[in-house]
Amino acid sequence: MKEGRKIRILIADDHYIVRIGVVAVVNTQPDMEVVAEAEDGSQTIELFEKLKPDLVLMDSRMAVKTGVQATTEIRRRDPKARVVMLTAFDGDEDIRRAFEAGAQGYVLKSATREQLIPALRAVAAGERWVPKEVAQRLSSHHSFEALTPREVEVLNEVAKGLANKQIADLFGISEHTVKGHLKLILAKLRVADRTEAVRVAVQRGIIQL
Repeated sequence: MKEGRKIRILIADDHYIVRIGVVAVVNTQPDMEVVAEAEDGSQTIELFEKLKPDLVLMDSRMAVKTGVQATTEIRRRDPKARVVMLTAFDGDEDIRRAFEAGAQGYVLKSATREQLIPALRAVAAGERWVPKEVAQRLSSHHSFEALTPREVEVLNEVAKGLANKQIADLFGISEHTVKGHLKLILAKLRVADRTEAVRVAVQRGIIQL
């Protein structure tokens, strides 16, 4: 950043109250200014292209396109783009997806103003920002075996309350195959039953209800 120039920030969040609160906090900083606000991922991409801000403060889960999808697209168009994910979700899968998409920082919405502002300055300066609790979640991810895409699909249907036969019919596979998927899902998530599997998967950000 050039000496004396303000950090130009695009704030994207689909919750109006959260968004105006963050805007107010950022605009009190003498070295920062909010240049635009977006309420969904698609609008965020459009505004980024139009305004070329120094930094995007991005909600991870939004309508039309998620924050992760928007980050992926923005970084594809501009590999030097800087993104901080601001989110209520602290599951290891949520965090992993954000960093894989190209985010350089991850801040929880429960963070205080004193935690958010340094994160914005650090990422704007080209650094990564990973708070201790986020780093711990991310490291725990490596102790779990990843679910396959098909296992995630099956688990999504379990979360909707579908029985094994219904899931089998939906995917055009046998009920025996569904049971096999469920057995592996329980083992990988280290849980005893399908209800607990859904709870843990939601908590970790593997699936969304």
